[in-house]
Amino acid sequence: MTTETTSTGRVQEVVLAQPRGFCAGVDRAIEIVERAITRFGAPIYVRHEIVHNTYVVNDLKAKGAIFIEDLADVPPGATLIFSAHGVSQAVRREAAARGFEVFDATCPLVTKVHVEVAKLRREGYDFIMIGHKGHPEVEGTMGQLDGGIHLVEDVEDVAKVVVPDESRLAVVTQTTLSVDDAAEILAAVKRRFPQVREPKQQDICYATQNRQDAVKVLSAEVDIVIVVGSPTSSNSNRLRELAERLGTPGFMIDSAAELRAEWFEGRPRVGLTAGASAPELLVDQVIARLRELGALAVRKMPGVEEHIEFPLPKGLGDKSMAEAAAQRQN
Repeated sequence: MTTETTSTGRVQEVVLAQPRGFCAGVDRAIEIVERAITRFGAPIYVRHEIVHNTYVVNDLKAKGAIFIEDLADVPPGATLIFSAHGVSQAVRREAAARGFEVFDATCPLVTKVHVEVAKLRREGYDFIMIGHKGHPEVEGTMGQLDGGIHLVEDVEDVAKVVVPDESRLAVVTQTTLSVDDAAEILAAVKRRFPQVREPKQQDICYATQNRQDAVKVLSAEVDIVIVVGSPTSSNSNRLRELAERLGTPGFMIDSAAELRAEWFEGRPRVGLTAGASAPELLVDQVIARLRELGALAVRKMPGVEEHIEFPLPKGLGDKSMAEAAAQRQN
């Protein structure tokens, strides 16, 4: 970095994290809403934001989606979609009792956690869940059971857990946590409860892991990290926090309009990533704004190429998820 560059405060280079942006679960959830609108006509009701991204939610509203929290706000005979974060058994029962046509957009990796919880409960297990209180995914997972599941948000919470039988205790994790934070809390759980049963595969999803791994590499190469993501997005927040933890200033933005020129004073190398619910369109708009601020070069880091796709629910068409995702990005 030259003295002249530092004094001008101009952006010189943008380095793109790989991977970034939409994951397979988000692609699937958005496609479910769009297909339902096309097939059944507007309005289509969605319980909770389908994914935690302002642009995506507003785009789907414009197409005919109505987002609600209380099923009492859905008229009889309507089509209802559960968000990618999953719902409790109580919500499922209420939706069935009200007679809605339901399509489930719960991410299959969240569903995997729900299935594991139900299976082990039948075997007499209680649970510790590592996650953030109030997050819809946590509420959905904890709502798979009527009690017997203990939420821990940090290491200190582990000491407060009391279970009837330590030999019948399992641990599950919110899928969008910081990998490092979750590992620290899990280590505390294992120290306190040495017999605790862990999942066969970690619950933190591949996309969360990959995007965090990319930020670890990115942070070492740049002067500042910009994360495209909405404030409600857990995985996006974790990316910004990770950059900060690694000593690189990090800012999270919902759109290019939120960029501030002063952030780049003396920081000519800008790292750019996006949470798993943020579309590439927003990344492109941020790059355009960074070019206005002086960026002359944009390069993509090498990284994991993701090719995972999840099938749509029955009744929503035959087009592959890959084709649908390509159409949305264009």
